[in-house]
Amino acid sequence: MPKLHSPVWRTFRSGRRAAAGIAALAAALPLVAGCDAGLGRAEDGKPSVVTTFTVLADMTRAVAGDRITVDSITKPGAEVHGYEPTPSDLLTAAKSDLVLDNGLGLESWFAQFVERSEAPHVTLSEGVDPIPVAAGGTRGAANPHAWMSPRNAKTYVANIRDALSRIDPAHAAEFRANADDYTRRLDEIERYLRTELDRIPARQRALVTCEGAFSYLTRDAGLQEAYLWPVNSDSEGTPQQIKNTTRFVQQRQVPAVFCESTVNDKAQRQVAEETGARLGGTLYVDSLSEPGGPVPTYLDLLRHDAETIVAGLSGGAR
Repeated sequence: MPKLHSPVWRTFRSGRRAAAGIAALAAALPLVAGCDAGLGRAEDGKPSVVTTFTVLADMTRAVAGDRITVDSITKPGAEVHGYEPTPSDLLTAAKSDLVLDNGLGLESWFAQFVERSEAPHVTLSEGVDPIPVAAGGTRGAANPHAWMSPRNAKTYVANIRDALSRIDPAHAAEFRANADDYTRRLDEIERYLRTELDRIPARQRALVTCEGAFSYLTRDAGLQEAYLWPVNSDSEGTPQQIKNTTRFVQQRQVPAVFCESTVNDKAQRQVAEETGARLGGTLYVDSLSEPGGPVPTYLDLLRHDAETIVAGLSGGAR
């Protein structure tokens, strides 16, 4: 079974307290699992799956249909990098039939107690060709945001399909059909993005964001990439980061710059003011919105981001 990768992505302000809390909770997991053995199945007999964040949960629900109960540890709008698990999270994981994570170092906070859970554990980025971070304290480590490419998402979906089929083989054919349908929808989004980007002058096909969360998307869509900081950290929007990004925008005459929903856009606003570029809109990465929000599903997230990028770079607005 694939293991969770856990390089250190950031130093949390509350690092010592969080580490101590996780260690204490992790130590209790064998007791929890022992006392609650067999509680992974709901009253209706459905298997239960827990994922580390909302994007993975939504993808899993799409493949599972109504055959499996799926929960996310983090909630809509949460920033996944620095999440601190709670005792309730431990109970949820311990009583589940399957735990799904992203891997590539994203959920280092989850590693300690997931390894002590008796539930099978699958890393959904297995099979993705990692892109190394190009700058900052994590230079050379794998960029964790692999799900932000429709092409990579098809790997995630295949891994979900196979994992669900192992815990509920009676419905494997249904999971396969759902996964095939979902893959077709991903293909549609990828085709839209490539077709619309081809209409934009080659020099201006560049995505400039706050966090470097779009490396996989820019690679697969044929875009150049620039960002203020590589991965969410305590040193966001430094003078040097702003200077480098401003130079990139000016040299390529990039018409619009973007920022993500879970970070402060102050530094990117400064880049826009100094270059004359527009703020092209808000992009979503680490979390879905509430059901009534702009990106209640992962497919909505990809469509929103694709349309926002195309509109910004082609001179439109969303």
